[in-house]
Amino acid sequence: MDYVYGPGRNHLFVPGPVNIPDQVIRAMNRNNEDYRSPAIPALTKILLEDVKKIFKTTTGTPFLIPTTGTGAWESALTNTLSPGDRTISFMIGQFSLLWIDQQQRLGFNVDVVESEWGQGANLDILASKLAADTAHTIKAVCIVHNETATGVTNNLARVRKILDDYRHPALFLVDGVSSICALDFRMDEWGVDVALTGSQKALSLPTGMGIVCASPKALEASKTAKSYKVFFDWKDYLKFYQMGTYWPYTPSIQLLYGLRAALDLIFEEGLDNVIARHNRLATGTRLAVEAWGLKNCTQKEEWFSDTVTAVVVPPYIESSEIVRRAWKRYNLSLGLGLNKVAGKVFRIGHLGNLNELQLLGCLAGVEMVLKDVGYPIKLGSGVGAASAYFQNTTPLIASRI
Repeated sequence: MDYVYGPGRNHLFVPGPVNIPDQVIRAMNRNNEDYRSPAIPALTKILLEDVKKIFKTTTGTPFLIPTTGTGAWESALTNTLSPGDRTISFMIGQFSLLWIDQQQRLGFNVDVVESEWGQGANLDILASKLAADTAHTIKAVCIVHNETATGVTNNLARVRKILDDYRHPALFLVDGVSSICALDFRMDEWGVDVALTGSQKALSLPTGMGIVCASPKALEASKTAKSYKVFFDWKDYLKFYQMGTYWPYTPSIQLLYGLRAALDLIFEEGLDNVIARHNRLATGTRLAVEAWGLKNCTQKEEWFSDTVTAVVVPPYIESSEIVRRAWKRYNLSLGLGLNKVAGKVFRIGHLGNLNELQLLGCLAGVEMVLKDVGYPIKLGSGVGAASAYFQNTTPLIASRI
């Protein structure tokens, strides 16, 4: 029974947690098992190999950690760095701010590069800092690939090029919580040393699994890193990998079977097709916003996110009222504006196992809410713009051709 009942389905369009496909729900609807039996190590071994595919790596070592994205952050940092190590990190929104806060609280010397919220990371400043660091005191560059508070995606390929141009040995650590399995991500090609994601985002699973993937360079760094860690210690995982039992402590059996089903759906659709679908859904959403006469929080097209759109409201409208009314009247869940953009934006999440008609339902709901709060919108304007785009771009479903 729902805690607060509403007829029909809740239309979940926050940028995570996202809708869970029925196939995944069915796969998780099972009893507990003994994780020391032969079945769970056999399942885990295959999962670890298949997880590498979503990072686009052949050389990385993945860790399936029972945690959230915040725990995955901590795992990435504490296994590769020592207290007092200098990092460069970019503050462009709420989640990059929180990662910086975590780095500082863990005792790292964080060189913060701040941009206006709605802009991407200032990579020119990164270049100047790396050029000046001839003694190689910078031990890691930490960047959020996709900042969900503002709908901004950073250019990871350019970060790698800057590191290479200055022949700088700093580790390249990437928060891919809301990007991996939705946006183009190439761990090996871009020389990412640690990448991480969360189960509740584009994988379309419940919250509770942080997936971290470490390059050989990161594993080597972990041998000398002096940060305190126990629960997140990669050495414990690697020890049990060698033993063939894989788990240093009890995993969520249900999430493992859910991950198996989620990966199967992604591979059946094709990862590149999944990425293309996210771009298509995002483009339709942006066309709707434009048709409504509203603006995207993201200031340049090069930074547009394909997993979330942050919509700026006029000054006479409080964006939290849009979110509140959408849930109370239409059973539609939208994302609040956070911190510096609180009250100024609402967010439409369009990631995970999602199709065009589901998104059009969300856009129709947003139009009604905007009308409710006094915005002079023509009903159907955004839905029409998105529908026209989808009608011209949506391919046939591959399994039904």
